[in-house]
Amino acid sequence: MVFVVGRNGAGKTTLLRTIAGLLPSAAGEIRFEGRSVAGLAPEKRARLGFRYVNQEKRVFSPLSVRSNIELAAHGAGEPFDSAWRRAVALYPKLDEFRELPAGRLSGGQREILLIARALAGQPRLLLIDEPTEGLAAIVIEDIFRILERMRQSVAAIIVEQNLAIVRRLADRIYVMKEGRVVHEIADPRKIAGAEPLECFL
Repeated sequence: MVFVVGRNGAGKTTLLRTIAGLLPSAAGEIRFEGRSVAGLAPEKRARLGFRYVNQEKRVFSPLSVRSNIELAAHGAGEPFDSAWRRAVALYPKLDEFRELPAGRLSGGQREILLIARALAGQPRLLLIDEPTEGLAAIVIEDIFRILERMRQSVAAIIVEQNLAIVRRLADRIYVMKEGRVVHEIADPRKIAGAEPLECFL
């Protein structure tokens, strides 16, 4: 898992939105699995396996939790049953909420639903923006366990301010400042003691 950290306004969300195709790139090149995706619309990137989970925690509020997953599965061309099994394996409590309108979930539960929804169709790259922002400590631990389970099955670029989560999960860390990468930690052995991170946040 790759984590991107930096102060507010450093360009982290812009980076994810640009990779997802929601914003044009100003310079450079975006390559995925050896192929340039420059100029590809967001829906075409989605067909390549890109999924973007934004920080606003937007779900289809009037629809049930089950229907949220069902819509994602339909859009990704995956049978609902397999998408639902994967979602429940990720977070078993989703089964308890299956008929509850998604708008009635807590912020943490909505974040978990968004991650589960993004996994429909077995994507190849997840782009997740601030998954633990504003959440209680107990829910942050749930998010950590979910990300940990995903770690071996899907590539992910995650923007995160919680350095405890970053240090426990990151295979690589990029620090951004004013729209540029100013520091990289690529050695997992150094990540646990990555003291310089604090000075960028």
